[in-house]
Amino acid sequence: MRCAQESHIEAWTASIHIGEQSIGSRVASDLFGNRQDVVYCRAIFRSEWGDDMNGRDEYILVIPAYNESATIREVVQGALRHFDTVIVVDDGSSDDTLEKLLDLPVTLRQHPENLGKAASLWNGMQVALKLGAKGIVTMDGDGQHDPADLPRLLKAAQIHPDRLVIGSRLWNRDAIPKARYRANRFANFWIAWASGQAIEDSQSGFRVYPAQLIRLCQFKLSRDRSFVFESEIIIEAARHKFLCAFQPVQTTYPKNARPSHFRPVKDIVRITRMVFWRLFIRGFFLPGLWRSLSGNQSLKPRKTLDVC
Repeated sequence: MRCAQESHIEAWTASIHIGEQSIGSRVASDLFGNRQDVVYCRAIFRSEWGDDMNGRDEYILVIPAYNESATIREVVQGALRHFDTVIVVDDGSSDDTLEKLLDLPVTLRQHPENLGKAASLWNGMQVALKLGAKGIVTMDGDGQHDPADLPRLLKAAQIHPDRLVIGSRLWNRDAIPKARYRANRFANFWIAWASGQAIEDSQSGFRVYPAQLIRLCQFKLSRDRSFVFESEIIIEAARHKFLCAFQPVQTTYPKNARPSHFRPVKDIVRITRMVFWRLFIRGFFLPGLWRSLSGNQSLKPRKTLDVC
């Protein structure tokens, strides 16, 4: 059952230590600085998932948000149709992102300053793990990911419980800005090599992570590596024997959304630098290059893009 209490907010101090179970010191407070207890709800599947998924598997949705006032409410309302537990991590927004959600039954977390997407994702994931999530679903708050695709991702995760399921957007080339499409394809090659598998969309944040994978991983995160994290975790996942599965999803760029925080040139340079270092310490991992060029972990969707 969904929690009936009002949304609660937990603010993290800026001094966090990523990769540890304890993420720095924490202060529970509302927007006005009043201390309060944070009440959690466990996630359950809604009945429309089918009897084979209802009541057994538990997934929690994490949404990082930074100045998403124009789109976050619609995104969260769409997500609540499929999840009873949605965690939104506000990354020090300067607009009214939080105010848009205060009357919705979500779990809110707030950074007092902008720490970057990677820290927001990781902090939200740690909360989900503490709630006992079997899998952690992530999606962006800018409206690019359609909540209607959530059933497809979760069905794919049920079929492939030992894989990192990624919503692939590149099949719909015309819907993606050209610079971002080219940058993504460039990143795909390097990340595929370093992880030793075929990669369809390395930059999509629409994912389902097995909880055990998150427990195994540790990262050094910083604000300037915000968009490195989602690439690096693909490589780290492969090292722990969690390969990727790709489920085609829709992608849109709402006209009222804020400009993308992703910078195609600067962020791809940072991603490439990370990948090069990982290849260097493994002697350039030529077996991985061969497997990336010959392998294919893609799900085979119907023309309707629905594996259900």
